[in-house]
Amino acid sequence: MNNKKCILTAKNISKSYSQGKESLYILQDASLDIYENEVIALVGESGSGKTTFLQILGLLDNDHSGQVVIQDKNYTSATDYQRTICRRQNIGFIYQAHNLLSEFSAIENISLPLLLNNSSTLNAKKVSISLMQELGIDHRKKHLPTQLSGGEQQRVAIARSLVHNPLVVLADEPTGNLDPYNSGIVFDLFINFVKKYKTSALVVTHNLELAKKMDRIITIREKKIVNL
Repeated sequence: MNNKKCILTAKNISKSYSQGKESLYILQDASLDIYENEVIALVGESGSGKTTFLQILGLLDNDHSGQVVIQDKNYTSATDYQRTICRRQNIGFIYQAHNLLSEFSAIENISLPLLLNNSSTLNAKKVSISLMQELGIDHRKKHLPTQLSGGEQQRVAIARSLVHNPLVVLADEPTGNLDPYNSGIVFDLFINFVKKYKTSALVVTHNLELAKKMDRIITIREKKIVNL
């Protein structure tokens, strides 16, 4: 029995698109509980709805049925503003293509979540530099994303996702664009930092070797969540 606190619940999530007179379901009654301080691998075939499910959990997609509950608050009928505030305070995101702002330096990209949460510029810089030092990229703090290697860009993305101490990090193939060697290094860094900062993470991956390093593996099969 899991004695940890549940921080995020997805209950009976269904998502469909209209195709002529019929509805094409991407997800159907998909449910998941995420507990504090756990790292979950989300696997499934291409096109099975993994990214869609991540977007719904991250309150980026509200066009679905079912409930998303974060820290006992149901966001099903929340306003756009309430959803935005929840994302800023409670959720970190990492994408396969890192999605760094090209005109911002590495430290500016990392600082952004803190600044959006009304942190002072001085504090945001201090916290960001500390994270960069731990990730071994503090010497690159003034560089633009185009001046960084793929591994460095993903380390910046990891730092950005954790800088505001979120409840949960949602990662969509976070090392998918890296070669196998760097993928392993960056992934291990990510897992270690998630554990160190005592947050939780849901990680979409096609790499079963990486998935086995996580606390548990779930899969999307026939539009539902299945525990492996």
